[in-house]
Amino acid sequence: MSPRRQGALAGVLSLAVSMAFASLIAAVINVDGPIIAVGNRFIDSTPKWLKIFAIDTFGTNDKPVLLAGIAIVLIIAAAALGISARRRFSAAILGTIALAVIGTIAATTRTGSKAGDWVPPVLGALAGLGAFWVLLRRPVVGGPAESPAAFDRRRFLSGAGALAVTSVGLSLVSSGVNRSRNKTVAARRTTATQTLPTPKSPAPAIAETATVKEGIEPFLTPMADFYRIDTALSTPQIDASTWKLTVKGMVDKPLTLTYADLLARPMIERVITISCVSNEVGGDLIGTARWLGVPLADVLKDVGVHPDATQLASKSEDGWTCGFPTKLALDGRDALIAIAMNGDPLSAKHGFPARLIVPGIYGYVSATKWLTEITMTTLEAFDGYWIPRGWSKDAPVKTQSRIDVPKRGQPVKAGKVAVAGVAWAMHRGIKMVEVQIDDGPWMPTKLADEPSVDAWRQWLYEWDATPGRHRITVRATDATGATQTSELARPDPDGATGWHNISLNVSA
Repeated sequence: MSPRRQGALAGVLSLAVSMAFASLIAAVINVDGPIIAVGNRFIDSTPKWLKIFAIDTFGTNDKPVLLAGIAIVLIIAAAALGISARRRFSAAILGTIALAVIGTIAATTRTGSKAGDWVPPVLGALAGLGAFWVLLRRPVVGGPAESPAAFDRRRFLSGAGALAVTSVGLSLVSSGVNRSRNKTVAARRTTATQTLPTPKSPAPAIAETATVKEGIEPFLTPMADFYRIDTALSTPQIDASTWKLTVKGMVDKPLTLTYADLLARPMIERVITISCVSNEVGGDLIGTARWLGVPLADVLKDVGVHPDATQLASKSEDGWTCGFPTKLALDGRDALIAIAMNGDPLSAKHGFPARLIVPGIYGYVSATKWLTEITMTTLEAFDGYWIPRGWSKDAPVKTQSRIDVPKRGQPVKAGKVAVAGVAWAMHRGIKMVEVQIDDGPWMPTKLADEPSVDAWRQWLYEWDATPGRHRITVRATDATGATQTSELARPDPDGATGWHNISLNVSA
């Protein structure tokens, strides 16, 4: 093994020991490890264009890609550091200190940081430095310790093997600690939610007439398939027995609710579609569920909101924030502190124990998961997480429609072809959906029943397809009479616009 390879291997193994030990410490004291902390800090600093690129390119896999990227960068940096340290051990000391400082700053300055977040990167750095010492500063036989030529390769390889085993062992132990904690939290979640409250006002049953065509996304999106877009690299695992929601700010009577308190309050169930502002025209960052929860207006009535409190700001367990005009919680729409979807308690990744659901506005200003605080304030006094990053503070969901079948580029045969999809204009409702074949006239479609103006609506058009290449375009008109614009715009800063279209070949 060449000296450069020895150095690179030493750097990578030292990194492995450092990260494994830091992960174990993080698991024991229940904070994020250094890679998660750096990733969270990176997300906090992400410019708007990069966020859009990540979602456009990787979709809901953006977080695994980010973590993989951080790991690759660290491995390359560790290998380079090891090569330098092979000649001068002081490089290992300085490089390890630099990485510890970066990790500590990322951990302690990120959104939602905790008191002990500095511990894993610092102790992990010490472990990594110890690994460097084991591999690169062992006494050698027959030569001075600083002489690269006199390096004892046998001892190096035995030390490398021991450190590799150590890093694997530490990783297994930390994984076990995390699994044990998560199982405990999941068991308490099950106990706390074994019997969901019966809503005083249940949602209407979803009739078969709400579906017009097989192949379209189900009217109710299964929890497992529901989109997830948030800034949390590690899903908060919250113990329902210790969770609390605080309602404060410009109110007469601040209120703190435990999970048991929340379950004891009168609840309603509503069918509501929510959408991410990053959803492109024709995109799938949207879903519909039967949400069970406490009406937000009831809670605000209890605390006595001041007349000049123009904004409702909310905060999640991981420190993420957002805000929307107070009037949208009090204008009669079914804004909820939701605890369940589609008859089951919220899963951890969808916000257990509680989250906000506000029909008609995008999630980045309203749909706080892992909800811990509601603060009544003014529009001028507070900006949520995404507002300083270039997104609009005013975020009503725009009227949109999508073609689900046939799929883009799907070969079809001439004759009767079912063209179908969904349209949405939450809190306004869909009045009409039209399709256009090539440059022909706009033709009305058959609309499915609309169980709620806060939910999407399916549509169907029976097309007499002729052989050749064709383009199909769809547009929707909401219940106010406004037809979605043809102007094509990206999601930033307040939602995408444009007509969805597909091209396909029709064979004879």
